[in-house]
Amino acid sequence: MKVTVQEFLSLDGVSQGPGSPEEDTSDGFTQGGWFVPYADEEFERLVGSWLGEADGFLFGRRTYENFARDWPKMTDHPNAGPLNGLPKYVATHTLTRADWNPTTILSGDVHAQVAELKQRPGRELQIHGSARLAQSLLAAGLIDTLRLAIAPVVVGQGRRLFPDGGAPAGLRPVSHRMTAGGLSVHVFEAAGLPQYGTYGAAPQP
Repeated sequence: MKVTVQEFLSLDGVSQGPGSPEEDTSDGFTQGGWFVPYADEEFERLVGSWLGEADGFLFGRRTYENFARDWPKMTDHPNAGPLNGLPKYVATHTLTRADWNPTTILSGDVHAQVAELKQRPGRELQIHGSARLAQSLLAAGLIDTLRLAIAPVVVGQGRRLFPDGGAPAGLRPVSHRMTAGGLSVHVFEAAGLPQYGTYGAAPQP
């Protein structure tokens, strides 16, 4: 399986709390819900098409708990089938049980366990949210594809998907589209380490 990250971002790179003011208030975050005004029906259909590529889901502990709380109650939502029915994996050092079936807890050497999952047959193992987990796996070279939906808003505070001090990574653009609601949706493939150069004319011999 390929590991695919799907992340909602602001223009200043914030990924924390896109869905509601109460979603994630850790570290004093007060700007939650900034993504919602731009998530129109076109984007809902796009997310549904992405979910149609999944053969499993990989979560960090915080995102898993939020999804496990909400999605079993949303059986009428068009995206509920894959999320509730497909295998789920949660990377955690604190959870000892996970009742959103079928779920497997990954603890210990998470990188090694994700590398083993990548060797299994299937299409995509999708990460939704879970920015810290995505950062860690990107630094370890375990991410294959990133789907980034960027909202036209500057949040001004909160955790960023690509924080200062994060591991450098090269990306290869695959596709880009705009939604009627104003989202800029980019798809990238991981391309190893970044390349560097010098702008301007080549030095004279």
